[in-house]
Amino acid sequence: MTPATLPTPHSAFRTRRAMLKLGATGLIGGLTLPKLLQMQALAATPTAAKAKSCIFLFLEGGPSHIDMFDMKPDAPKEIRGPYKPVASALPGFPICEHLPKIGKIAKKYAVLRSHSHNDNGHNTGYHYVMTGYKADFPDGNSKAPSNHLYPSIGSIIARELGTKTPVPPYINVPHMMGGGGPGFFGSEYAPFVIDADPSQPDFEVRDLKPSDGIDAARQERRRKLLAEAEGASPKGKPDTMATYYRKAQELVASPEARKAFDISAEKPATRERYGHTSLGQCALLARRMVEAGCRFVGVDHSGWDHHFTIFPSLEKDMFPHLDRAYSALIEDLDERGLLDSTLVVLMGEMGRTPRVNNDAGRDHWSMAQSVLFAGGGIKPGQVIGATDKTASAPTTEPVSVPDLLRTILNQMGVDTTKVYNTPQGRPVPIVDGGKLIKDLV
Repeated sequence: MTPATLPTPHSAFRTRRAMLKLGATGLIGGLTLPKLLQMQALAATPTAAKAKSCIFLFLEGGPSHIDMFDMKPDAPKEIRGPYKPVASALPGFPICEHLPKIGKIAKKYAVLRSHSHNDNGHNTGYHYVMTGYKADFPDGNSKAPSNHLYPSIGSIIARELGTKTPVPPYINVPHMMGGGGPGFFGSEYAPFVIDADPSQPDFEVRDLKPSDGIDAARQERRRKLLAEAEGASPKGKPDTMATYYRKAQELVASPEARKAFDISAEKPATRERYGHTSLGQCALLARRMVEAGCRFVGVDHSGWDHHFTIFPSLEKDMFPHLDRAYSALIEDLDERGLLDSTLVVLMGEMGRTPRVNNDAGRDHWSMAQSVLFAGGGIKPGQVIGATDKTASAPTTEPVSVPDLLRTILNQMGVDTTKVYNTPQGRPVPIVDGGKLIKDLV
């Protein structure tokens, strides 16, 4: 057997044939056939789910890790910036002075400082983080979703775990996530997009109310007509639109779903706690969604791409909104008994350059980034990994995008060894490589 025909690392233990071939090469010394088959069975057994839902808070543009969760107060001023680190509730974890609320709950989450990858583009980096696969287009492609082939993590979870309530299993708010599409999975596993800002007074989820003058009997006739049309029409765009229409009909017909989306039902004090900002109200709506049975809520919060005058923007706009929204979400989930079953991930597509540029901003920097994890079976109250004295690169083992995705899916009980075939018959692993972040789980 030549090296070219050896099973790849992500598929080596996926099939009985692969196991037998690998054993025959002598690469696994001392293993008998029963042991090989036992390893195969263990590899194919999904991990018991620690989390029922995931809230993915995506800070689009690239949050500045060195100004937030990985500060370097002993570095030169052009690197450390103007902010001072202050003590948090977690000994040994200083945090930015402008994130006091997040600092007070530091024992409820874990900070990963050693996330690193080599895609410095916004659109391509977004695609990579959401799918685990490098983009096949140059950065600057603003089409959303951008992942026409590879499914996003939200679509994977929707397909693997399915629905458990009338609420869609996969939701994006307040718009479509850049790399959040279903890829070759098809429209059945696309996110339900709440294309509206819940912080606005006139917020409502469009198309959730039945049309005026159309009673239940007429709605049912329309549903049957749609089903007949779906069965008779060829696959393609008409089929895709039929899927979207059917999903919309199901939501309209569900009082439970309409109730879950009604953020106005929250007490004014609760809405104030999260903050009357886009991020704050999106986080609150995300809590309502997982409470109602949604599996994966992706919140896209833009505005973190600061090439110019970064510090006034962070201090006046970004930090206060994030500090209030994230701390409220974690505490609210905890108080409601939902934090153990809800994995909350806070990250962007990259970090920012350690050195402040000539325009008083920080540029793209994917080589180092901090990621926050809370709930969903993770070990809270710890800092994992470290970077060098300028926060330029990890000094501990780097954590890759596939590592992140494999860990998130593992906590959700998804079999990360599974492989799907594209319509053209090409095998695509759910996660291509990567390993569990063991210190985290």
